[in-house]
Amino acid sequence: MGHMLIFGMGYAAGHIADRLRARGWEVSGTTRDGRGDSIAFADEAAVLGALRSATHILSSVPPADGTDPVLARYGEAVALAPAAWTGYLSSTGVYGDTGGAWVDESTPVKGRRPDRNAADAAWAALRGDMCVFRLPGIYGPGRSILDRIREGRAHRIDLPGQVFSRVHVDDIAGGVIASFRGPAGVYNLADEAPCHQNRLVEWGCALLGAPLPPLQSLDAAGLSPAARAFYAENRRVANGKAKRLLGWFPRYPSFREGLAACL
Repeated sequence: MGHMLIFGMGYAAGHIADRLRARGWEVSGTTRDGRGDSIAFADEAAVLGALRSATHILSSVPPADGTDPVLARYGEAVALAPAAWTGYLSSTGVYGDTGGAWVDESTPVKGRRPDRNAADAAWAALRGDMCVFRLPGIYGPGRSILDRIREGRAHRIDLPGQVFSRVHVDDIAGGVIASFRGPAGVYNLADEAPCHQNRLVEWGCALLGAPLPPLQSLDAAGLSPAARAFYAENRRVANGKAKRLLGWFPRYPSFREGLAACL
């Protein structure tokens, strides 16, 4: 059994931690304020001590204010740590808008956020054992279209031809763990059924027996800037490299199986 140190115990990282603890691993994690049994990110003595003892190190912290906070504060320590494996949860947003075309790990990075592109590249170059996981829209228990339908926050947007990929949080955990025995590199972790977001809304409403929300234009929907930005990019994400090199296959190959599991 190993010792995983996770920077940023958020939604996906928490599921990875739970999976590892169930296997008998020791898991340490940082949060902004050190709540519960986590380590406060600013507690350098505790973080450096965990880095010295960790066999595996993962960062799930996205860049903020133009910089990656983990690299800025602990990048050198991570680079020199005695761990056997390191990883970073990145985003398929680094590929930018492809007009619905497929992207794989060889697709040029041209995302609209330079800080995210730079963090992705910096983590990939930090160590020879680094695995960078590029993730599309993440969903799972407590964070899916089913929750938004129940809360009356689901929208159907009239944008024909808009396509997204997504990944169930359990499949992220599975991909990260599979990489412990695989080669370092960049991997897309995504399901195998990219589609319009409206298909999820329609399937979720059918599962819940809820009425369909009206079809609206992007302007009429009154979306937040973050939600509106979601519709500014259009691409399909290929996952073949992770399947070939890591032996990883998504437990939920489409939103149908994934939402049924959430329900």
